[in-house]
Amino acid sequence: MSDELGALYLRDALERFRAHKKLGDRAISQVYDGGLAWTPGPESNSIAVLVKHMAGNMRSRWTSFLTTDGEKPDRDRDAEFVVEPDVSREQVLEWWADGWARLFETLTSLTPTDLTRTVIIKGQPHSVLAAINIQLAHYAYHVGQIVQLARHLAGPAWKSLSVPRRPPA
Repeated sequence: MSDELGALYLRDALERFRAHKKLGDRAISQVYDGGLAWTPGPESNSIAVLVKHMAGNMRSRWTSFLTTDGEKPDRDRDAEFVVEPDVSREQVLEWWADGWARLFETLTSLTPTDLTRTVIIKGQPHSVLAAINIQLAHYAYHVGQIVQLARHLAGPAWKSLSVPRRPPA
């Protein structure tokens, strides 16, 4: 891959991650505090759980990204899916900010030549480019879930995050 194409890819990936974070920020901001831990059913995740899981994944994947397995031995993935019903907005936003900060710090440090390097995730080799794509898809999936939950919780007060629907004729 040429350096020019690699630099373009890294800029675009960074832009995509920032867009997903912003979408999540705007959705979460429309949810009342108690709604952050609400689930639509016993097997469903709340916004708080999704944020905690994403933050745990980001900490694991993006810390020492080029030099250690992306699945850190101290990660307790199962614990990411447990939050207290009275979890505070401040705690949720702290998890959110920490995870994204780790991602952005690492992603902005990468160079085009890094894209063809090999990183390990769960013992499996991936090119850096593939690892970025895997995480981009993973976070987009969960941000979509956050948006859907936030939209439900906000009800008629929901402010569209994209092009709003036209009112019925």
